[in-house]
Amino acid sequence: MEKFREVLNLLFKYRTAMGYSLVTLLTAGSERIFSTTVFQCPCSATWNLSYVLVFLLVPALTLFILGYVLKSRTWRLLTGCCKHRSSNLTTGQSCREFWEITLFALVAPFTWCAVALLGGTFYECGASAVPSIARRVCAGKKGNCTEMLPKVPCLQNVEPDLQDLLRELRAQSQVWGWILIALIIICLLIVKCIVRCIYPASFQYLKFLKIYENQEKKILKTEAKQCATEMATVNVKCFFEQKTLDESSIQSTIPNLDAWKQISLPYTFNSEEPYYSLLHKYVSRKDKSTVTSSSKKDTMVTTFTFEDSEARDNDNS
Repeated sequence: MEKFREVLNLLFKYRTAMGYSLVTLLTAGSERIFSTTVFQCPCSATWNLSYVLVFLLVPALTLFILGYVLKSRTWRLLTGCCKHRSSNLTTGQSCREFWEITLFALVAPFTWCAVALLGGTFYECGASAVPSIARRVCAGKKGNCTEMLPKVPCLQNVEPDLQDLLRELRAQSQVWGWILIALIIICLLIVKCIVRCIYPASFQYLKFLKIYENQEKKILKTEAKQCATEMATVNVKCFFEQKTLDESSIQSTIPNLDAWKQISLPYTFNSEEPYYSLLHKYVSRKDKSTVTSSSKKDTMVTTFTFEDSEARDNDNS
């Protein structure tokens, strides 16, 4: 039982990294199934490239949109943004939050494209219809090689001599696939390093901030559930007993709409006012109407900032 609990704790600690690893694995598996069961190269100089682009980019675009839709932070950022134009969340802060959500939404589509290139099926079909690639592959070949190349994906089991052309196209595809993977890793590393370099707080502070954030979410959810249960119980009893509800006694324990709004925005860290969250900032301020106000020294607290803090707890314990 203790070992099982240790495994659960380990999974919880590295849940962010494991979550994105799971997304990557599911995307890669789906692409391989898709390319072997659905994709059928038309083997036509006219249609090959268009067919491949549709089968490659449309699923990637779908995964990109799903990355936005399934991310709760997207809806936190969008909820009420048109209704409450007086929100003190600046354009720059909104853009930074949106940019980070976009980076995470790009994980699945880039994985799809990289796996497709490593497989080589899409590239073989599409590149065979590109004149410049066909001339380079067919250099030194006799006969009407450039005219036959678009048909090679369909003739590979009939004409073994054309296997060399397919192997060359597949090799090109795999090279581009590894280049894409390397570029993704390098870009993520650069962004991560830049975010860490400009952050005003220390590494240990970030670890504490992450712990506080997790505990605050748990307690807030528990308290909200308890409060909602009590309120629902009172309302149902009043309904069945045909009593008039005493709203003052209930509403006094529930924050108003403005209070919910003020703790729902992305948190901005200010080195002069080191609050741990917007909720902490809200309950600490006497003037609750100015809780979400920002200054030039505010720094957006992002998941990039927190990701390593959670993953390296064991290294510093």
